[in-house]
Amino acid sequence: MAPPVFSHGDLRLYLLNLLDEGPRHGYDIMQALSDRTGGTYTPSAGTVYPRLAKLEEEGLVTKSVDGRKTVYEITDAGRAEVGARAGELEGIEANLADSVRLIADEVRGSVREAMKSLRADLAAASREERESPAAPRGPEDPKVRSREQLHRADAAVNEFRARVRTDLRTHVAKGGALPTETVDRFVADLERLADDVIRSVKG
Repeated sequence: MAPPVFSHGDLRLYLLNLLDEGPRHGYDIMQALSDRTGGTYTPSAGTVYPRLAKLEEEGLVTKSVDGRKTVYEITDAGRAEVGARAGELEGIEANLADSVRLIADEVRGSVREAMKSLRADLAAASREERESPAAPRGPEDPKVRSREQLHRADAAVNEFRARVRTDLRTHVAKGGALPTETVDRFVADLERLADDVIRSVKG
């Protein structure tokens, strides 16, 4: 799933906007970009610093050294550009907000599909157990069958856990957002699923 990409000139303007809020050092600027996009866009130093250097050449930004950090500060000319392009900034903010919502929706959709598959597997196992005739001894003994179904349920749970964990870790590692409300909903759904499974087993 691709992160939102700033169209031509948008990142330049957004950098100016961040500096209009106050002086920042380079790492703080990159962190702010990540935070403002819900983690869906994590720029590299090779993306940010050349643009800051260009803004400095244009007289829109100045830089100074504070200990081991280089601090960037917007100039009056930079503030004038931010003010003149306020409408464009609103559009950029709206597009980023839409991108964050889409990412969150996709994560929730993946979790719902994985849970749906697990619920179906467990329901099928429970239905098969109820409908199959039980034999008094041997491999078809009810206790033997129950242990087999327990292993099957364990396998389904482990597969679900591995799938969701891998997908979410990969998503976050690529800079994707994982909103708190998504995880809250996921935990609540898991609790409801656990209750459903126990109720169906106990009849």
